[in-house]
Amino acid sequence: MSINSGLRSPYDRIGGLVYFGRMLDKIRLHAAGRLPADYHKNVGKGFDMRCAEHLGVAYDEIVKCTLEGGTDEEILAWCRAKGGERTEIQVEMWNSFMMKRGWRDSASDILKRRIAEDGLTDKPIETFFDLIEYDEGRDPVATQPWRISP
Repeated sequence: MSINSGLRSPYDRIGGLVYFGRMLDKIRLHAAGRLPADYHKNVGKGFDMRCAEHLGVAYDEIVKCTLEGGTDEEILAWCRAKGGERTEIQVEMWNSFMMKRGWRDSASDILKRRIAEDGLTDKPIETFFDLIEYDEGRDPVATQPWRISP
């Protein structure tokens, strides 16, 4: 288990988007030398890459903007100005995809492997967001963060 302070839940929303705030946390912590080592191999890959793609902005550009400062909302506004606004339906599709990744999809086998590697086979994990939550000491079944409206 790698309980990490400073990394918010992937369910937390900025401007209606899940995961975006967590990505910014990772960028800031990595630049400060405080991102745990087991997160380094996926910086800018996986969900980070997907988030940047969704926003229509290169990940490296988001890193540069983030490290120049500003609030999460200001950085998201910059991303939207650069990469284009997303419709309500696009945001809903993004959130639904991300919150369900690993559940009955092409990443299911990877999720099962990661659950076993992390020693979390006793937890009711169905998605990568669940895995992250349990791995960092939060209980998504108890809090049901997917039910929180934007």
